[in-house]
Amino acid sequence: MTAASGSLALIVPDPRPVYEDSTMHIQFSDDLPTYDSDDFQLHFIALIDARPVVCSISAEALEDHFGAASIREDDLLPAFERGRARIRAVCAEALDSNGGRSVVLRSGLFRVAGMEPE
Repeated sequence: MTAASGSLALIVPDPRPVYEDSTMHIQFSDDLPTYDSDDFQLHFIALIDARPVVCSISAEALEDHFGAASIREDDLLPAFERGRARIRAVCAEALDSNGGRSVVLRSGLFRVAGMEPE
């Protein structure tokens, strides 16, 4: 490492929140989501002002909007990865709207005005 590259590492800002217009600081864990076979959902962690909040997305939403072939975990996880950016953006909007409480993202939410991709 050169002295120049070492100094660059010192000026890199903290990761930006996913949703910058929020009244809260919202970020998401990069951990893999966990599969809930009882509710057919994937659970993932949002960090609201550094406080972990469990959020979920339904298998139906992953099938309808992100190409999951079935409700099987092996089909849902790759669909989540494909849609990660949009899932996080919609989730951040929902979290901002409900004061940072846990949310379940269902298929219809991805069709709501203001939640569609840019």
